[in-house]
Amino acid sequence: MRHALLLTILSGLILGAAGEDAAGWLRAEPGWKFEWPRDHAAHPDFKTEWWYFTGSLRAADGRRFGYQVTFFRQGVRAPGARAAVKSRFVVDDLKFGHFTITDVGAKQFHFSQQLRRGAFGEAGFGDLKNDPPITKLAWLGDWSLTLDADGAMLLHASDGARSLDLRLVSTKPWALHGDGGLSRKADVPGHASQYFSGTRMRSSGTLKNGAMLTVEGESWFDHEWATNQLAPGQSGWDWFSVQLDDGTELMIYRLRRKDGSVDGASAGSFIAKDGSVRHLRLDELKLTPVRFWQSTKTRGKYPIAWRIEVPSLSLALDVTTPVEAQELALDPVAYWEGMIDVRGTRGGRAVNGHGYLELTGYAGAVVGLSVPE
Repeated sequence: MRHALLLTILSGLILGAAGEDAAGWLRAEPGWKFEWPRDHAAHPDFKTEWWYFTGSLRAADGRRFGYQVTFFRQGVRAPGARAAVKSRFVVDDLKFGHFTITDVGAKQFHFSQQLRRGAFGEAGFGDLKNDPPITKLAWLGDWSLTLDADGAMLLHASDGARSLDLRLVSTKPWALHGDGGLSRKADVPGHASQYFSGTRMRSSGTLKNGAMLTVEGESWFDHEWATNQLAPGQSGWDWFSVQLDDGTELMIYRLRRKDGSVDGASAGSFIAKDGSVRHLRLDELKLTPVRFWQSTKTRGKYPIAWRIEVPSLSLALDVTTPVEAQELALDPVAYWEGMIDVRGTRGGRAVNGHGYLELTGYAGAVVGLSVPE
């Protein structure tokens, strides 16, 4: 069951369609009326959901760090099958998470994971309707995501040797991706998710990495929920989140097919300084890998440097990473997710930035996410 959960929720590409599936799970459809803070909470009638944080931090002495904290919810009992039961061991969903720290100066990458049933309340998801004014949105052992009375997010994760405590405040409106928040992930019907992001979240707090450090920086927050899995023929994806120093942001997901081609549903979003979102089609994007890194653990060969061009925005970016070895070598699947640095031009003016890159399907098949062909 542990492997089935991990394989199902790693991607950020669990998908849906209008209405319900045969088991009664809701599927993503056009016209979702997003409301906050309501939509920061769980959506238990959808099968899969995640709260995904990545960020770039600096300590007071100038040292750079990156981090990832992710909470996943994987439904195991469909809404129509949740009859009252007496046993606490019968749960509606399983809870899973990842925590990583990238130490740029030391060229070190650390990752840990948790998986819990939540049968004794040690993991779960909060309900904003029943728990004001300070609300815990998700918790997994001692990891937690909480909304405070001012609407800021409080994030905590620890693996014993390292810990992270951040207060995150969104400096821009929540960004809806795709068609009003409906993000399509395949060219065949019935594959989409409800997807919004906090594309620039002011972050401050403490990081324990040997010593306890005061840190501040910027984070990116993704919240996505859906039901169905990947479409036939898809083998993996390349996902970029970029925060530029001119106050704009860029998100791109490039879906790869087993025949080596790029899936036509690949797309992105450009978020202007005022928070307005422009959907980007595949034919507006040119992504070229320029350098690879091969893992000694999995032998996966990952494209860790890229050239991104969006001619319709007069945008050209060179993407590199300060630390090559940022692979989460999990059994039986592995993926690369890590810090990136960005340099380029927009509208003829120089821009710099930072962000995160996720690469999957390069260290073996993404087993358990594809629909049988």
